[in-house]
Amino acid sequence: MALTLSNPARRRLRTLGFLSPWLIGFSAFFAYPLIATVYFSFMHYNQIQKPDFVGLRNWKYVFEQMPLFGPALWNTLWLVVVMVALRVVFGLSLGLLITKIKTGAGFFRTAFYLPYLAPPVAATVAFVFLLNPSTGPVNEVLAHLGITGPNWFNDAAWAKPSLVMLSLWGIGDLMVIFMAALLDVPREQYEAAELDGAGAWSKFRYVTWPSITPIVMFAVVTGVVQTMQYYTQALVAGKIASGVSIGPGSVIQPGYPDHSTLTVPQLVYSMGFQNFNTGAACVLSLVLFAIAMAVTMLLMRKRSGLLAAED
Repeated sequence: MALTLSNPARRRLRTLGFLSPWLIGFSAFFAYPLIATVYFSFMHYNQIQKPDFVGLRNWKYVFEQMPLFGPALWNTLWLVVVMVALRVVFGLSLGLLITKIKTGAGFFRTAFYLPYLAPPVAATVAFVFLLNPSTGPVNEVLAHLGITGPNWFNDAAWAKPSLVMLSLWGIGDLMVIFMAALLDVPREQYEAAELDGAGAWSKFRYVTWPSITPIVMFAVVTGVVQTMQYYTQALVAGKIASGVSIGPGSVIQPGYPDHSTLTVPQLVYSMGFQNFNTGAACVLSLVLFAIAMAVTMLLMRKRSGLLAAED
């Protein structure tokens, strides 16, 4: 008997056919790498010889003997908290400002968005030269104002704040996203709030904020995931500030100055591709993945404060 569309088995096969592109992509680019990472975290593997099972030795080494794991984890979490929060606040503020101004909105929108288009390496190199404590124009301007500028990327206390400033310089992506969300808020709600005597803050709190909370959630979650993978800007900034030339065959030791810009992704690369300790690198990757998942799940809870609880 020929199968018909009402046959449950045929419906399941048809559904599986529609899902197959996603299933293939999920298996090839997420499930398999995750399973392989867990597997190699229990192996001694230098990418040349066959893996040798060592149990929890790699995990004990990372948590008990690796001296740079603590500073790298602290720097990464510091950047997640400070950088993501300031980027969201700054991007939302710029979006509010540009949607309110009547003249020159296109110019300011373009001016704030252009730095985001610069390649990360080129933008970081330019920013380091701007903040050069000896010859940079920023410190020269501060000197004319009678202010002694800090050493920026050459000072362990200022290195991470300088990276945050670099990220705020390229805030154009969040600004555009927030502008789209703000322009989508129904004007009738603002008019109703004005009839009730609401001021600027009340309109933002009771009209704007409830309408854009899904976009804020999107910005926070994607910001956390991206910052947990923070690598290029911190590495380039540290090497340029240290004055060490980067050329073919050169071994880069990240974290200048005093490991203040060292992040967990840098440590993963250093352990896996410079020291050929794949097991320890996989442990670090799993720790990073677990923290990112935990933070994301916490943020996406209905009662986390960003999403309203459903009745």
